[in-house]
Amino acid sequence: MFWQTTAIVLLAVTLGLLINQIHPGRLPLVGDWSPEAQLTLDSGESMVVSIDQARDNFFSGNAIFLDARASEIYREGHIQGAQNLPWERVDEYFDKVMADIPEDALLIVYCDGESCALSKDLALELFYRGYENVRVFVNGWSLWVEQQFPVSKGGKSNA
Repeated sequence: MFWQTTAIVLLAVTLGLLINQIHPGRLPLVGDWSPEAQLTLDSGESMVVSIDQARDNFFSGNAIFLDARASEIYREGHIQGAQNLPWERVDEYFDKVMADIPEDALLIVYCDGESCALSKDLALELFYRGYENVRVFVNGWSLWVEQQFPVSKGGKSNA
């Protein structure tokens, strides 16, 4: 019985791999799960910005920074001038936060931690809502603080 089960499993795996290879919409066997790969548009353009790009856009005033973290965390510290649009409550606060932001504005969305998906999720939501110039600053808060760039604490979040 063990050999029969093993043979059936091997046959199924082999058949599955073969069909995947000949199918026009085949799935890659090895995937790239890096933030850069996850944040690449169909056009091939990356939505990720580096610390240098974020800094340059901040000091030139060319971008609007959006903090995707919860309002309580935003009040504990955020990039100076950043607006708070918490991902968990995006439907509730979207109209209020985005009311005066034109759809062609450069938006840089951040959260904290390399594995934090809040900024990625918010950026994709903004993109699907018509904001095509959205970028993600991966691990933005931590990198910003490490570089000792301008931050603000306290205050009222926009949400």
